Amino acid sequence: MRIYTDGACAGNPGPGGWGAVLHYGEHTKELYGCEAETTNNRMELMAAIMALEALKRPLPVSLHTDSTYVRNGITSWIRGWKRSGWVTSAKEPVKNADLWQRLDAAATRHDVEWRWVRGHSGDAGNERADALACRGRDEARRG
Repeated sequence: MRIYTDGACAGNPGPGGWGAVLHYGEHTKELYGCEAETTNNRMELMAAIMALEALKRPLPVSLHTDSTYVRNGITSWIRGWKRSGWVTSAKEPVKNADLWQRLDAAATRHDVEWRWVRGHSGDAGNERADALACRGRDEARRG
């Protein structure tokens, strides 16, 4: 399973959208959604969460994101956050802890390889995920 995810926001915070493209063999599924008042980081997280939660059974997954926040958070920072009770090294609550916990639960069901891809660099999967995230953002703008 190959997944591409992206988030978009008009203002930060502001209306936002997320998008995901899932490829499995010859099959492709596209997902997107929106929120009226959110942040770009929350939309990046939602894209990965919704993509992984959409999988009906455990699978090996290659998840491509242009968000270093998502990739670094799930591959590195999350271990310390869990040990510290979701408090940062600065003794502040982890931002978006609700979504990090949901992403952790969704990812645990699968064997996920987290790949970073440079955004807006011509990668077809990333470009499509971005277009879906922008569609969600635009729908949120219209209310």
